[in-house]
Amino acid sequence: MEHIRCLIIGSGPAGYTAAIYTARANLNPVIIEGHQPGGQLTTTTEVENFPGYPEGITGPQLMDDLRDQAVRFGTDIRRGLVTSVDFSSKPLRVTVDNKTELTADAVIICTGASARYLGLPDEQKYAGMGVSACATCDGFFYRGRTVAVVGGGDTACEEALYLSGLASKVYLIVRKDYLRASKVMQSRVTAKDNIEILFNTNTEGLFGEEFVEGAHLVEHVGTDRERHFDIAIDGFFLAIGHQPNTRVFQGHIELDEQGFIVTGPGSTATSRPGVFAAGDVADPVYQQAISAAGMGCRAAIDVDRYLMTE
Repeated sequence: MEHIRCLIIGSGPAGYTAAIYTARANLNPVIIEGHQPGGQLTTTTEVENFPGYPEGITGPQLMDDLRDQAVRFGTDIRRGLVTSVDFSSKPLRVTVDNKTELTADAVIICTGASARYLGLPDEQKYAGMGVSACATCDGFFYRGRTVAVVGGGDTACEEALYLSGLASKVYLIVRKDYLRASKVMQSRVTAKDNIEILFNTNTEGLFGEEFVEGAHLVEHVGTDRERHFDIAIDGFFLAIGHQPNTRVFQGHIELDEQGFIVTGPGSTATSRPGVFAAGDVADPVYQQAISAAGMGCRAAIDVDRYLMTE
């Protein structure tokens, strides 16, 4: 059984940044990359809001740069998926791909969170070509254009409001006959002239030659009638929440009601000594590449300080 000083579960901005810092602290980090090496940004075309890239950069290239930097300082990066853990005693135990057992003095969890989608085939077809799950990331590309946001909660209203400052028109597609968002958010949305709310409406599909050009919608009128219609849009934004990738950690560390990892105040430490978390997996609020990288830095420093006392 191989023993590792600092084991990082997951990659992406948080994992790679944690690796850069722990490697430079001579902690000999090992990264288990997970099922999507590089995280969600590997499915993003242009990234224009990550500091240091004034002309922008593609998501995959940004992740390659971070990965190369981690490797430069000696990080051992391995393919694989963590399938079980045991944090009940020291050393901490992790199983990869149901067969390889590792022990570690410290673990940093950076498994991220996956955006919830409607499950339409067109969402994958137009991924990066008009379909997005992050208005803050991609809204800039839709200045003066028409977009749609799916969802009825606070997140959807926040996304619609943000986009209303960039796009010429925003459709808010809500499957129920009311908004679930707070009263304040509802008031802000309804006060915007360029936001049109489509209640009792579901998305059936998207269409367009190469990029999204429109959406097929169905409105439920009364109890037994449906009205099918299309809207012309350039962007389709999902705002129905994120699912943290924490299934394997259930019962081993404290999670909140949504499944996000709970960390201590002003710390990246979890409820188990020696286990830390960084990035979207522990951040239900911001979920940005730069904030994930910052948390990766904090987790690495927390680990270094923790190991000094062990």
